[in-house]
Amino acid sequence: MKAVRVNEFGGPEVLKIEGIETPIPKDDEVLIKVAYAGVLPIDWKIRQGKAGKKRFPYTPGIAASGIIEQIGKNITGFKVGDTVFGRTKRGAYKEKATIPVTTLNHMPKHLSFEHAATIIAGAETAWKALFTQGDLQAGQRVLIHAAAGGVGHYAVQLAKWKGAEVIGTASAANQSFLKELGADQTIDYKQQRFEEEVADVDLVIDLIGGETQDRSWDVIKPGGKLVSLVGIHNPQAAVEHGVQGIDNQESPTLSELDQLAELMAEGIIKTEIKKIYPLEKVQEAALQSETGHGRGRILLKVTAEG
Repeated sequence: MKAVRVNEFGGPEVLKIEGIETPIPKDDEVLIKVAYAGVLPIDWKIRQGKAGKKRFPYTPGIAASGIIEQIGKNITGFKVGDTVFGRTKRGAYKEKATIPVTTLNHMPKHLSFEHAATIIAGAETAWKALFTQGDLQAGQRVLIHAAAGGVGHYAVQLAKWKGAEVIGTASAANQSFLKELGADQTIDYKQQRFEEEVADVDLVIDLIGGETQDRSWDVIKPGGKLVSLVGIHNPQAAVEHGVQGIDNQESPTLSELDQLAELMAEGIIKTEIKKIYPLEKVQEAALQSETGHGRGRILLKVTAEG
């Protein structure tokens, strides 16, 4: 089968398509024919040696959707032919991939393969930041940084679905987009300092870090929270402001992901897809991801199933 392989650290040019043996699922895994794979920032950070550890050669990618072709002997609740999405430990940029049953979900009937591939490390990440760790409640106020991005645009919609008041930061070009998503207040971070526009929020979702995180502590009400997807680099700041600084590590349950997938299938939560690339254009997809700008998700279309 065809797979993207990385044999050394480097830029997009080290991503090569090679022929490899089809993996055999372990007892607690399924083998899927991959329809779409998510192209995520963590993928290029690992490839550049900036995150995680990999033994060369390896196949990038953690998020995939597709159709089950084979199941391990300990698998229950899934069968050959089921449409699924999930998180794989052994690479998603390939025609067939194995996924442990502990990170595998059925696709709802009306959910497309491409949208299902955006759940892991996208909609899932927004859910865990808002609810699993942020404990956002109806009537609370939430400030979402980078609100038009691959995680942020889900966070805006999910927070509104919960009944929260939503404030989002984004570039001028994405202000109307945020309002379409349901944001109550939008802030152009290039022209406005958010700390001069908003105060007394219950929760900040930090997708940027650095100076943005430093400036966010002042807008959180006492007892509030900041959940960061890039790490809390100054925990003492949270203590000094009487708030919680939370490094976003915990994941939603499979049942919560089922609920999230249903919201997407019903059109309550919409997915913004920036671009879909064929597997052969993986270098272009990776380069697009590395720019760190723009709205929505980037996908690889791996097989014709999608």
